[in-house]
Amino acid sequence: MHAAGLDYIEAQLVPMQLEDDACFAQAKACVRDLPLPALAMSYLFPHDFRLVGDAVDDTRNRAYFDRVVEILALAGARIVVLGSGWTRNVPEGWTHDRAEDQFLAALSWCADALHGSGTTLVIEPLNRKESNFCNSVADGVRLARRLGRSEVRGLADFYHMHEENEPLQALGAQGGWLAHIHLADAGRLNPGTGRGAAAYDYESFFRHLKAGGYAGLLSCECGVQGEPVAAMQRSLSFLNQYWR
Repeated sequence: MHAAGLDYIEAQLVPMQLEDDACFAQAKACVRDLPLPALAMSYLFPHDFRLVGDAVDDTRNRAYFDRVVEILALAGARIVVLGSGWTRNVPEGWTHDRAEDQFLAALSWCADALHGSGTTLVIEPLNRKESNFCNSVADGVRLARRLGRSEVRGLADFYHMHEENEPLQALGAQGGWLAHIHLADAGRLNPGTGRGAAAYDYESFFRHLKAGGYAGLLSCECGVQGEPVAAMQRSLSFLNQYWR
């Protein structure tokens, strides 16, 4: 990514295995020595964590997130992404309203932990194949508004919007409540690789995003087609062209 001329990396937290003391120490050393700043971090909670349902372990969740906050501070990260659909899936027999209350309670203690850090937690809407809770940009922003904390905002992911056939007008409608963007193209590959009718409509996506006043980071969360450095350079050129 450094060789390709990109500005920053969006690092993944789960592979750092932060609950293990030795891995936590190694992660702290690594984020201090990256050739690119890790301005965003995602893949937040491990697969056996739950924020919703009857298996929530609040003590473990909070202790883990405290370690995440240390990593974010060392990296100087501006954004941490809460996707992790498995943590928020509403179990069978559990009401959606009860799940939402639990999720908002978790967002509240996350906001407390991030207060004054300069890092914003963003709620990532996921398509229905990946989660049964918060599946649209509008819903993610609604949750952030309901919480009403400056440390929590919404995210728009072009791939998930495309999978859900969500109108791109939602980007402009959410105004200042969007704090981060995830990008991809057809087949969840790097931007600019889509062809014909399958290609993602970047002209419209960026037009609506700019209409809402967005001025934050743009991360590519995708696979890479072809030789990585050249592919990323082509995508960077493509994105700069359409953003202008």
